[in-house]
Amino acid sequence: MALVYEEIIDFIAAGTTPDKVIAFRPSEASNIRVSDLIHKSKSTTLSVEEVSELEHYLRLEHLMRMAKARAQKLLIQ
Repeated sequence: MALVYEEIIDFIAAGTTPDKVIAFRPSEASNIRVSDLIHKSKSTTLSVEEVSELEHYLRLEHLMRMAKARAQKLLIQ
């Protein structure tokens, strides 16, 4: 599974420009939704669907962090 993530990270970092990968920011709507889910998870119980959604966002955030790190590395080389 780790290899798949590495391939996706390399694709994102090399398939666009490293500068664009680094500059990427999620939309305001996405930020609000994630904030709502996190807040709700701390104050009450999330539904199964909400847990899955939050986990999805967190995986995507991790993926983008890795892509940004790889893009940063590409800029240095």
